[in-house]
Amino acid sequence: MPAESQQPAADRLDDDDYPAYTMGRAAELIGSTPGFLRSLGEAGLITPKRSDGGHRRYSRRQLRTASRARELVDQGTPIEAACRIISLEDRLDEALRVNEELRAHEDRHDRHGSSHGASHGSSHSASHGSSSGQKI
Repeated sequence: MPAESQQPAADRLDDDDYPAYTMGRAAELIGSTPGFLRSLGEAGLITPKRSDGGHRRYSRRQLRTASRARELVDQGTPIEAACRIISLEDRLDEALRVNEELRAHEDRHDRHGSSHGASHGSSHSASHGSSSGQKI
């Protein structure tokens, strides 16, 4: 963690990815046990950083993920299934974010593209619609 310790303290306080919490403190914050956090690591859901002494350190982002896993497990979901659900939710969130960025980019392009942008948008819609109409 030497590179992170070079980061100014004020920046670390606002950094969701800074590994600020020891395993014991992290478990306490989410109302679980260190064993539960280890099992999330073994399942590949979260990968804690290691201190110079080899101790696991967790970020706020990782604790939010672990807390979500804890909720699912508390509802009776097996830990492996909870990890898969969270992984799929994260992938969906990322895909939606990228989709929104692409739409915003396309909207900016269409606004700046005069009549070419307008005809491109309508031909895109027409070709997209006809190809989906032909599929059975």
